[in-house]
Amino acid sequence: MVKQERAARTRETLIRSAAEVFDRDGFSTASLTAISSQAGVSNGALHFHFASKAVLVDVVEEEALTRLLAVANGEQPPGASRVQLLVDVTHALADALRGDVVLRVGFALSGETSRPTRVDLRQRWGYWVEETLKQAEAEGELRRGAAVQDVVTAVVAATVGFEVLGVRDSTWLSASTVARFWRLLLPMLVPAARLTVIDAGGTRRP
Repeated sequence: MVKQERAARTRETLIRSAAEVFDRDGFSTASLTAISSQAGVSNGALHFHFASKAVLVDVVEEEALTRLLAVANGEQPPGASRVQLLVDVTHALADALRGDVVLRVGFALSGETSRPTRVDLRQRWGYWVEETLKQAEAEGELRRGAAVQDVVTAVVAATVGFEVLGVRDSTWLSASTVARFWRLLLPMLVPAARLTVIDAGGTRRP
């Protein structure tokens, strides 16, 4: 049991260290030697868990997807507004992208053209946004005439844009930036009467 726990901890350390090296050096130039050094283990220990860099990248992406789903599927009170949920999750995602290197690198790998992507986080995020907006429409939350696909495009483009720009300037992932986006979009998305009950700043607190 002790050996299993130690192996699990080493594996987790290697995944995080790989993400840190990919974040720092870029995927194409990152080396397994740099990753093992960052993790404080030997190359042999790294190869025991991951046969190649390609395998390690796939695992980082899968772990990033798990973290994305944890952000998107956080606890929500019964009967809560789907639009408020979407606002809250965009705030939570921006906050997670600032602080979680594995999630951040998972998103970045979705735009990596030098390798096939098994888990496209940007695409998965788009699916979640679309499903949430369709539920909001079905529950009568959206303004008459609001085009769901247009809103999906706007939300995904903006949030992925914040992710990309946030690599160099973290203010793009700040709560104030996300709130300004929602203050601009919400009047086109929900009826005027609902604007007073949707908090563009989000209702979840870190």
